[in-house]
Amino acid sequence: MLRRALAMVVLVTTGLAVLAGSAAAQADGAVLLTRVDGPITPVVADHLADVLDQAATSDAELVVIGMDTPGGLDTAMRQIVQDILASPIPVVVHVGPPGSRAASAGSVITLAAHVAAMAPGTNIGAATPIDLEAGQVLDKIVNDAAAYVEALADHRGRDPEFYVDTVRDGRSAAADEALEIGAIDLIAEDTDALLAVLDGMTVDVRGRGVIRLDTADATVVTVELSATRALLQRLADPNLAFVLLSMGTLAIVYEVANPGGGFGGAVGAVMLIMAFFSLSVLPVNVAGLLLIALAAGFFIAEAFAPGFGAFAGGGALSLVFAGLLLFQRPTGVGVSIGVLAAVALACGVGSLWVGYLAVKTREAPPVIGTAGTIVGATGVVKEARGHRGQVLIEGARWQAVSPATLAADMRVEVVDLDGLTVTVVPVTRDAVHPA
Repeated sequence: MLRRALAMVVLVTTGLAVLAGSAAAQADGAVLLTRVDGPITPVVADHLADVLDQAATSDAELVVIGMDTPGGLDTAMRQIVQDILASPIPVVVHVGPPGSRAASAGSVITLAAHVAAMAPGTNIGAATPIDLEAGQVLDKIVNDAAAYVEALADHRGRDPEFYVDTVRDGRSAAADEALEIGAIDLIAEDTDALLAVLDGMTVDVRGRGVIRLDTADATVVTVELSATRALLQRLADPNLAFVLLSMGTLAIVYEVANPGGGFGGAVGAVMLIMAFFSLSVLPVNVAGLLLIALAAGFFIAEAFAPGFGAFAGGGALSLVFAGLLLFQRPTGVGVSIGVLAAVALACGVGSLWVGYLAVKTREAPPVIGTAGTIVGATGVVKEARGHRGQVLIEGARWQAVSPATLAADMRVEVVDLDGLTVTVVPVTRDAVHPA
């Protein structure tokens, strides 16, 4: 068995090596195509870094990055820009398909590419940085961003005035205008049209000088996000982050108000952890987080001091304002109004329900613990030793005595309580075992 197991490991390892070699051979001289859809996050930055490394290792002809993004984190954007500038393989950013955009951080990444292309019906720009501070601090951030894009535009030979205006004034341009003013290099409907236009074009690549692109008959290899990264990138959705944060908070409140098996607390903890990851890769306002905390406080108050639903209403209202302020909408990242209204309503109603359950729990008489409440309860014998044993009653085990002989799985009824020992009798005569 050991030899067979080792042989299987060798076979699988060899197979994987062959597949990896085949993939590398396929990428040799090919065009690597990948997409960026959604916010620019560290997940996207790591993915693009891997794609560029794969391109360099396999000596690919070109890397094409299809793009449709509202923007994202400055740190992730700068990492991507640095990787593109250092790439020994030419990088083309294609804003497409029609209807797509390269806003904010996306416009800077497009600017950094060796070739900047757009599809008809797309737009680029609106790169004004967003910060929670104001005045002089914000001016410094804007000045830094403006100088950054100006340097990139000069390096790539594109119109610096347009890109500086995207930072200082939030300027944006459609594909035709961007091409006319020299902000991009070409317009192409799709990947096939793009490769046709690129064929024969020359680009200046760091460490290699000016090279001529040969893309007419190049093999296109699509590189997708890995399953793990796709999941993490999916979490970087403002709507999903808001739902996870709100519902996770409500689940924790439910567990605090009605402690039990811990299911609500476990679910709430998982949802909050996932929400915190989302928040770590999205542009977040502190004011929105404070309003989420305030909403949680209102929901807790509703659970422990229920009245006419005032606390639940206050929590729902806090969630509405939290959703409006949580993400920095000038970047194009925000919670949709439909999701905002549905979540606020659900959490408000949910907090009322939690408060109702808490009141019922506090006002209900104890089920076990006094003779007046346990007498008459039924249970099941778990352990039997003649006239004695252990009986499971209402989820708790009790020491039991009986005038009849007890047997495992026998249903019994409590007729008396003496301290922590109950006196039981079989529920049916058929179950009685005479002494």
